[in-house]
Amino acid sequence: MIDRGIKVCVLRIGHRPERDKRVTTHVALTARAFGASCFVLGDVEDRSVSESLRKVCERWGCGGFEYVSGVSSVEFVNKWKSLGGSVVHLTMYGLHLDDVINTIKSSSKDLLVIVGASKVPRIFYELADFNVAIGHQPHSEVAALAIFLDRLFEGRELHLIFSDAKYYIEPSVKGKKVVRVE
Repeated sequence: MIDRGIKVCVLRIGHRPERDKRVTTHVALTARAFGASCFVLGDVEDRSVSESLRKVCERWGCGGFEYVSGVSSVEFVNKWKSLGGSVVHLTMYGLHLDDVINTIKSSSKDLLVIVGASKVPRIFYELADFNVAIGHQPHSEVAALAIFLDRLFEGRELHLIFSDAKYYIEPSVKGKKVVRVE
């Protein structure tokens, strides 16, 4: 997690367990690796997603990263807002990231980032404080989340090593070097 003095949480909505396991797992892993504080899988529970995340955290660490599933997405957003948090919905129909990122970064409010899977119900567009587009072309929600978090944290997340990691990667020009933490 990147310390900005605020909590940044990612809410995945519209997950279809029979179809979206891999992509939702990648959304959760991106949230973790790119500095978010938590990942929430709204409205459903999917053991394959939670098990994949658990395995990564066991080996590569998670710090204080939290995972929650099965909560009502609409209720979670409403509670987040009632506690004073701000909501960003990533959608190709929103305002361009370049036009709103400085406003989002200047806020001292905790931030909930909504990422959809299937067609996003209109209520999330209305509940969001910011409907943000990472370009206005169809693309992956994983890519959108990565770009948004990278802009939010200004690249600091790319150097993240979790304090509870059993392993970390040592950069090398050629090959792979994985270091076991003693």
